[in-house]
Amino acid sequence: MGKFRAAALVLFVFGSLTAYGAGPSQPETTQDWPAYGGHDGTHYSTLSQINRDNVKNLKVAWTYDTGEKGGLEASPIIVGKVLYTCTPGRSVIALDAATGKLIWRFQSDLLGRVLSRGVSYWTDGHNSRIFAGARNYLYALDAATGKPVPGFGENGRIDLRKGLREPYQAQSVELTSPGSIYKDLIIVGGANPETHPAPPGDVRAFDVHTGALRWTFHTIPRPGEFGYDTWPKDAWKKAGAANNWAGMTVDTTRGIVYVPTGSAVFDFYGGDRVGNDLFADSLIALDAETGRRIWHFQGVHHDLWDRDFPAPPALLTVTRDGRRVDAIAQTTKSGLLYVFDRANGMPLFPVEESAFPASTVPGEVTSPTQPLPTAPAPYTQQSTTEDTLTNRTPEAHAWAVKQFKAMIGGGQFIPPSVDKLTIDMPGFAGGGEWGGVAVDPSTGVLYVNANDTAWLVGLTVPPPPGSLGERVYQNQCSGCHGMNRAGSPPAIPALWGIEGILTEQEIAGIIRQGRGRMPPFNSLSDAEVQAVVRYLTKAPQQQQPRARVNPKAAAEPVAAEGAGGHGDDDMPYKTIGFRRFTDPEGYPATAPPWGTLSAIDLNTGKYVWKIPFGEYPELVAKGMADTGSDNYGGPVVTDGGLLFIGASVFDQKFHAYDKTTGKLLWETQLPFSGLATPSTYMVNGKQYIVIAAGGGQSSRKPSGGVYVAYALP
Repeated sequence: MGKFRAAALVLFVFGSLTAYGAGPSQPETTQDWPAYGGHDGTHYSTLSQINRDNVKNLKVAWTYDTGEKGGLEASPIIVGKVLYTCTPGRSVIALDAATGKLIWRFQSDLLGRVLSRGVSYWTDGHNSRIFAGARNYLYALDAATGKPVPGFGENGRIDLRKGLREPYQAQSVELTSPGSIYKDLIIVGGANPETHPAPPGDVRAFDVHTGALRWTFHTIPRPGEFGYDTWPKDAWKKAGAANNWAGMTVDTTRGIVYVPTGSAVFDFYGGDRVGNDLFADSLIALDAETGRRIWHFQGVHHDLWDRDFPAPPALLTVTRDGRRVDAIAQTTKSGLLYVFDRANGMPLFPVEESAFPASTVPGEVTSPTQPLPTAPAPYTQQSTTEDTLTNRTPEAHAWAVKQFKAMIGGGQFIPPSVDKLTIDMPGFAGGGEWGGVAVDPSTGVLYVNANDTAWLVGLTVPPPPGSLGERVYQNQCSGCHGMNRAGSPPAIPALWGIEGILTEQEIAGIIRQGRGRMPPFNSLSDAEVQAVVRYLTKAPQQQQPRARVNPKAAAEPVAAEGAGGHGDDDMPYKTIGFRRFTDPEGYPATAPPWGTLSAIDLNTGKYVWKIPFGEYPELVAKGMADTGSDNYGGPVVTDGGLLFIGASVFDQKFHAYDKTTGKLLWETQLPFSGLATPSTYMVNGKQYIVIAAGGGQSSRKPSGGVYVAYALP
């Protein structure tokens, strides 16, 4: 149904779109979820209609099938009686929050699939707008109709490539996480490439009325700016990323926006950026009105491990040394949790600089120390030894031991080596991931789900390319898909046999337009794109794909968060190919649990409970329950005593736990894995919990795009 017909239908059935208005005052029977992460990034709700006693009675209240495939990571927002969210393709939709019926649908004219984790809402009490990212554009839509706002930017959108680096058309930036609203500003970061060339990860604030740029914070400092001396001279002209791809959190009372950032390019070799590289891998507190830095904390100095701060921080108040402190908690891919006084950035638990080995790679200069919190204890394993390898079967264990002896073991912050694989634990998918945490402000307990598996990384001096296509592939594609094109299926598919699945035109289209997590390669010339296509379809095979590879997965190339770039890359080393450390049957080569769910009291830094999280159904059938598994998307906690979470990749379940004990109280099967953070809200006296079910990630099952809402009968 077209958006104009949908709007007309709503007018006819409900009398007026004002019934769905998002003005400043809502009926007392409505309690909203107005922003990504709910309120203060806590994923917390005061609602208690659904509680420990009756959660077992939950039933499906409504579903909305987008009719699209490709997966969903979006967390809907709910304002008044309207739910706003996005689809796996290029659409933003508004649904009746009580019935799931479509109110309007906006579809951009962009080609390809678009990864988005949600939208932002702004109102002045008279006008209301939805802000949505699609590729390199930020759209402003009328909240009542879904039509672009003509006075915003250029015909309702602004091109986020502009203002970063020239020529702007060659830059790559995507708004995968929704922007943050403060007064009449929308503050955004973006996903940038993880290979050269990449634009700087500037944090920018735009006027919600006009789209005009109001302020910029340079995460790669320029001359005269704080942190400039932590990079080589004039690094800002060529260095890239250090970007906020995960979203941010605003303290509206203090007027502070808290911005977590990721690593600088290139992820695994930094010989061209010797120094600590502020403000990569940092939590930055900025004046939300002006962009002025108030304080910062860098969690990884000179990152060589892709250790991004992967989620917006959560605001809460805790008791420390007998006094109440307004705090902020930041999760990491490293499995470390940092807690600060949000006014001044002072750690509430001591942070100590700990020594780590130096790199042996020529030209590389690692930081001699890294900052580790003394509490809470890490929520993931921090090292891999023979004793921690898989025990799933004797054969799998023997295989893992043999592989382990040929690799570099150890723990956190072991630098990558040349022509030898290093075991990275936790892996590049975390630890913590983009789903974020839930915080109960009444208790100060934080809930975090995490991946607990190892990945492998190594560097190599690439052979002289035999063609233009091979050179571009080495520079831009091998970091994810490997020098031998074997990938790490299914999350990072092998590219063998792709010519039997996609036409050359389709392959070129994916390179140009992106798909899923793989963004468009804007800076490649037509000749370079065609050269890569020829290389992928004509080059001789170097190595067979690994066990359990689904060749159809090659139809959906997946890159690391924000990867992309240009054929010109003078880095002397490439990755052998970072990938999961899995056994010959595709299961993690380390011992379970492979995924966890933890409750941590931030008043004391002590764990309240910790449980394995996620299952492999086929292993459960063989008697291996409680293994945990990969999980993406975060939890929601409520005053009803509940913790809701989907997130588990392989079992496709939606769960409700007792937040006090971690006991499973209810679970149900979703049409696809719910790899997104749910939202909860109340309309007309009824509480709903809604989750996006789309599948994807490392699951071999089909993907889709369905929203499912639950309520009591």
